[in-house]
Amino acid sequence: MLLVAVSGGIDSMCLAEKVRLSGGPFAVAHCNFSLRGEESDADEALVRAWTARHGITCHIKRFETRIFAEAEGISVEMAARRLRYHWFGELCREFGYEGVAVAHNANDNAETLILNLLRGTGLRGITGMKENGFLPDPDYADIPLLRPLLRMTRAEIETFAKENGLSWREDGTNALNDCKRNIIRNLVFPVFADINPSFVQTLNRDMARFRTEMELVHENGPFGAREGEKKALVHENGPFGAREGEFTMSEEAWDGSLPVKQPEGVLILDADKAGIPEGTEPDIGHWESGDWIRPLGAPGKKKMQDWFTDHHIPADEKPFVPLLRSPRNPQHILAVIPFCIDHCVRVDNSTRRIIRISVKND
Repeated sequence: MLLVAVSGGIDSMCLAEKVRLSGGPFAVAHCNFSLRGEESDADEALVRAWTARHGITCHIKRFETRIFAEAEGISVEMAARRLRYHWFGELCREFGYEGVAVAHNANDNAETLILNLLRGTGLRGITGMKENGFLPDPDYADIPLLRPLLRMTRAEIETFAKENGLSWREDGTNALNDCKRNIIRNLVFPVFADINPSFVQTLNRDMARFRTEMELVHENGPFGAREGEKKALVHENGPFGAREGEFTMSEEAWDGSLPVKQPEGVLILDADKAGIPEGTEPDIGHWESGDWIRPLGAPGKKKMQDWFTDHHIPADEKPFVPLLRSPRNPQHILAVIPFCIDHCVRVDNSTRRIIRISVKND
């Protein structure tokens, strides 16, 4: 049985109707993020009415999204994303739903591509969303995530909705050019449409082609055996070229006479707070699902996958960023080399022994 995410907007109402017409069993999940006052409540009411009319199970949850965002030190958009997918995973576990369907469409995919290109991306960033994947939540990463509308453009969705007499809610914030995605959607894409009226389909075909070529690369290696050579170089020399092979770690006594603030590329942490016995080599590893950190000065802990997103680390580089793991809890990251340390290992007046991590810069 499928769980369908329905916000009340035209995309998700189209998805819900298509799933209903297919005849298969499904339930609906609606998130009220408490971000738009009466408008959010009206979205919820529309979804409740539609599911009641068709006799469909409807799960509703209200979130205090802004409070969560402030507590986690993340954007409201990121907070909503984390809350949404985690709750979907909880519902699947509790009620036995076999997967989650969301209403991402071809326009969404094209917008994501442009956003990725603007902030810098690796190979995965130009391949777009997948029609079939898994929930982007480390606690529920084995639950399928489906995007049945990914090949439909927004214009095609509008046509379907009108032909089938659907009701939907318009999110007024989509018309505001107060975030990058809205600027791309409202200001940039109309220019693209003037140049090429079919640009959305063109970009989606390009992403599909990039994805196919990347899958071939991972299966056979680019240009023959080069992929295997690349992996060997990564493990031997480190991510981002030779960066991992170019950092040094040293254990030093600390009497407080030297300044804690160090030049760029140097991390200093309290060895005793880190639980690293004297003369023991720290555990350096790479990212795994469930890893987390509380960055120095941050209000709370953050999942490493969110930290990577916030710091624009390309998806194909994330698995190779060197991470210092806590010997007490291997999923607790004490340092992201060469970027930051965890708040709990900061140096203070009680510090007597430190670990200094220095990145060599050519």
